[in-house]
Amino acid sequence: MSKDATAKLTARGASRSHRPTGNKFVKYIGSNWAPDTSKLPTQDKVAPFAKKRREVVAKAFQGKVLVIPAGGEIARSNDTYYRYRPHSAFAHLSGWGSATVPDSVLVIDARGKSAKSVLYFRETAGKNTDEFFANNQIGEFWVGSRPGLKHVAALLGLATKSLAKFDVDLKAIDSKLVLTMEKSTALVEFVSELRLIKDSYEIKEMQKSIDASVLGFEAVVKKLKAATKHPRGERIVEGAFFAQARAEGNDLGYETIAAAGNHACTLHWIINNGPVKPGELLLLDAGVEVDSLYTADITRTLPINGKFSKVQREIYKAVLEAADAVFAMAKPGVTYSEMHKTAMRVIAQKTAEWGFYKGGYEESLKPENQWHRRYMIHGTGHHLGLDVHDCAQARREMYHDKALEEGMIFTIEPGLYFHKDDLTVPKEFRGIGVRIEDDVLVTKTGVKNMSATLPRKPKEIEAWMKKLQA
Repeated sequence: MSKDATAKLTARGASRSHRPTGNKFVKYIGSNWAPDTSKLPTQDKVAPFAKKRREVVAKAFQGKVLVIPAGGEIARSNDTYYRYRPHSAFAHLSGWGSATVPDSVLVIDARGKSAKSVLYFRETAGKNTDEFFANNQIGEFWVGSRPGLKHVAALLGLATKSLAKFDVDLKAIDSKLVLTMEKSTALVEFVSELRLIKDSYEIKEMQKSIDASVLGFEAVVKKLKAATKHPRGERIVEGAFFAQARAEGNDLGYETIAAAGNHACTLHWIINNGPVKPGELLLLDAGVEVDSLYTADITRTLPINGKFSKVQREIYKAVLEAADAVFAMAKPGVTYSEMHKTAMRVIAQKTAEWGFYKGGYEESLKPENQWHRRYMIHGTGHHLGLDVHDCAQARREMYHDKALEEGMIFTIEPGLYFHKDDLTVPKEFRGIGVRIEDDVLVTKTGVKNMSATLPRKPKEIEAWMKKLQA
């Protein structure tokens, strides 16, 4: 398609609006507005932490110019867009969270003795331009005003420039010295691995996101009875948590898994269109993303009628035992692989005791067998932070095979899933899925359960639900 044809089709996107035009109108609409008398903001608490992170990156890539983009808006359909969220590496190194202006770019110049950073973004255009009223994607009349360069510089402690100058400034630099996230695997890996250990600011933000998520779980329990009366009760559950996420934070950290009954056996069930039936279990996997963009990731499996049946309780306690075994051994020096093996040993023992396969759990644990993994196919945990699966671009030796260190935050989340059509298990087990997931911080001597305010034991869950639904 030619550029002219593309331009014509793009212009038709504005067909739904009849906007006034002409120089006279531009002059008129740009006049008689009260002057901006707002003061510059005080520097955000994140600024010194983000500066230290940039210094670490600059030291690792001495002599280079690093380009870290925030990314642009993503179209949902036609001219509607998903709620904007910047790239996690950009947020981590700039300190700019949910207020980030789309298409911003952070440049870290590590060529000199001391690194210099510049944040390029599309500053507010002013009311004397046609963008103000005519551009429905970025115009102030349509989407609100953007901050000025001085405002963001004061907030983040960063030099700022107009995005319009970015291309010109970049062309003035020898391209051999420029590293971008698009082309440099080493840069992508480094900024991902930089997030493996959280600083004190990040730990506080993570606790905020976890505490907000706990309120979301409470909201769901209060709505459970209403959910049982709707043919798509899982949507009632999903909506209850989402309302809390928007009230307490920026958004969901990921799409909520509100899986009732057999849907709990689908690990990433996000369709959430099924009924919520008394007598079955609800597996709720959800997390609130706060304005700094850090997210929680918590799972609880709840008896919809408030009481576990005998079989449900037995399965639940098996999963809890696996989780507790990991809690007991997790500490600095232990690897992810070792934690996973600990959980798998319990899962293998339980499924062997129940007689789901022949040969015993020791035979099942052998790499060539792994019969117990039929009932828990996923891993036992993952790093957590700005992304729900944080540090995902880290090298294996820096993730699964790396020893835990103080300041790491990750999940512990064993589970058992017995599909309704799985003929290897007794009928009473079929259609039951259980997962227990907590967010933990590595300390000097062990781990701290950051989500411990949500009950984990069956009796505690039943009492908690009864109290909330009273």
